[in-house]
Amino acid sequence: MIDENEYYRNKIIGRIDWVTLLIYMALVLIGWFSIFSAKYDELHPSIFDFSKEYGKQLVWIGVALFFGFIVLLIDAKFFNAFSLWIYIVVLATLFLVLVYGKATKGATSWIEFGPVKFQPSEFAKMATALALAGYLDRIDVSLSKPKDRLISCAFILIPIALVLLQNDTGSAIVFVSFIFVFYREGMPGAGALMLIGVAAILLFVLTLLLGQKTVFIILAVLFVLTLAFWLLTKKRNFITMVAVFVFMFGFVFSVDYAFNKVLQEHQRSRIEILLGLKDDPKGDGYNVYQSKIAIGSGGLTGKGFLQGTQTKYDFVPEQHTDFIFCTIGEEAGFVGTSAVVLLYVALLVRLVYLAERQRSTFSRVYGYSVAGIIFMHFAINIGMTIGLMPVIGIPLPFLSYGGSSMLAFTIMLAIFVKQDANRLNVL
Repeated sequence: MIDENEYYRNKIIGRIDWVTLLIYMALVLIGWFSIFSAKYDELHPSIFDFSKEYGKQLVWIGVALFFGFIVLLIDAKFFNAFSLWIYIVVLATLFLVLVYGKATKGATSWIEFGPVKFQPSEFAKMATALALAGYLDRIDVSLSKPKDRLISCAFILIPIALVLLQNDTGSAIVFVSFIFVFYREGMPGAGALMLIGVAAILLFVLTLLLGQKTVFIILAVLFVLTLAFWLLTKKRNFITMVAVFVFMFGFVFSVDYAFNKVLQEHQRSRIEILLGLKDDPKGDGYNVYQSKIAIGSGGLTGKGFLQGTQTKYDFVPEQHTDFIFCTIGEEAGFVGTSAVVLLYVALLVRLVYLAERQRSTFSRVYGYSVAGIIFMHFAINIGMTIGLMPVIGIPLPFLSYGGSSMLAFTIMLAIFVKQDANRLNVL
């Protein structure tokens, strides 16, 4: 009789979640053809022309698939056993960027090796996910313990600090996605932190739109109403209530200083344009202005492949990288963009489903980390192309042009697919 565990070990590739891989391949192909359309050159009409961006992207897709396949062949236990070492190596590359990095568009986040350059911050997200999963998988570790919470947060804050020193705010913001992992793993106060974050953003926006005095009045009224509710029901902790309002008043008081003294000029300008406080269609608002024109002009079904005028005449800067979504909007219309959004939603739902069926804490935590990272990239990138978020320059996973992004996201996803395929071997 065949040993059941031995059978599962031999059939590990056969138990790979092909639904996830099919969604991945669909997104990669859509991205490749979109890059071809965005950078189409009549003098180089072949999509396999390796002198153009679309040909180079095909090479990176091939490299990513190769490394993804290698990941599927490696023992699943390897990633848990070496998670901390992978994290340390990637942190070292982030340090290296600060010394030898190449500045690109204001951010020093690239390292060059001859004709090849890569962005370590893309791999830092994956490495942080592995390190956090490896730490939380330890028997004596629990997020209910202050010490373990502090160490877990340190795993995230260290790469955030290094990425911020590179002046890459967009990549640093993505690390906030790990709050979803903390919430899922039952960290006390994780839900409250999420609510505080939402409240802080809301207060920041209201203060810029309405002014400090008006927001103070609104908060004072809310405080009186909350106090009256507490006196009538006594269902809330009075000290906690007061602390929350003190934080709110203090935060509002600091908004003007943070906006004018901490944020850089281009960051202030992008926020003002987003909130309608400034109109600069030929300056800092040019990208978003042209992007919305491109997406809007696509209508229901789009203008057709290679027929987009905004795309063809390069009206949208960085259209093959951070603004690849507007290429789809112009040429495939509402139908095409909806299909892409649905593919991402399907991928995220699938990742959460797979994470929930894992038998080990490592696999579950890592799965939620992958889902959170992809969600942040997806939401922020599409949000900035349609004018709902400020432009912070992060790629759309699997679609945007770029070797670092394609390779990092592919390896990150492949590791989780491998963990899922190995789940039945976990006792």
